[in-house]
Amino acid sequence: MNFHILTLFPDMVMDGLNTSIIGRAIANKLLTIEAVNIRDFAVNKHNRVDDYTYGGGAGMLMQAEPVYLAYKSIEEKCEKMPRVIYLSPQGKTFSQEMAEEFAKEEELIFLCGHYEGIDERVLEDIVTDYVSIGDYVLTGGELPSMVMIDAISRLIPGVLHNNVSAEFETFQDNLLEYPQYTRPEEWRGKKVPEILLSGHHANIEKWRREQSIIRTAKARPDLLEKAKLTEKEKKMLANNSEI
Repeated sequence: MNFHILTLFPDMVMDGLNTSIIGRAIANKLLTIEAVNIRDFAVNKHNRVDDYTYGGGAGMLMQAEPVYLAYKSIEEKCEKMPRVIYLSPQGKTFSQEMAEEFAKEEELIFLCGHYEGIDERVLEDIVTDYVSIGDYVLTGGELPSMVMIDAISRLIPGVLHNNVSAEFETFQDNLLEYPQYTRPEEWRGKKVPEILLSGHHANIEKWRREQSIIRTAKARPDLLEKAKLTEKEKKMLANNSEI
């Protein structure tokens, strides 16, 4: 898996992504991440990549040509046309389902806008996916790109020490993750649920499934609309007074 980030602030994204689990995956050659500085493709002696907007308005806009040339420097290295993700609050909201879709790609380009955004003409020419990480505005696309790369990377085989972790966790089957516990068995008067100490794996899995459903109903009832629940589980929800 190869990630390419078109940005004005390469150090910002690489300093963050070269740490922890993602950094280890890079070191183990499970994925590659490169940050391409759009400013390196400026077409003027002052390396400016922004200018005033036609029609007036506040702020500056990133010019089309430097963005296009930065993109072409990556495209020519790829065997097929890569998907280009433009991080924008106008895009579709990023989700686990979307992360799973992107994880199937070999090459992904993340285009990070700044200032008031990017000239629309180059977006029309190169962008394949407009994606938002939420209904709010940030100063640039760098943080959203890091969020998405983290979510996508952990779905790549070998990135997580325990590959089961990526499959059975929050948003699996549109359910939130069940509560989890570690040592000691009792902490400040609170005990680990007895079922988890029983060693009976079938009962533990049943308990975890029930807790996921209950937690989702409390915190994110909107997810239950897409969750596949059995009739018994639906009845359990209806009878649960804690919700």
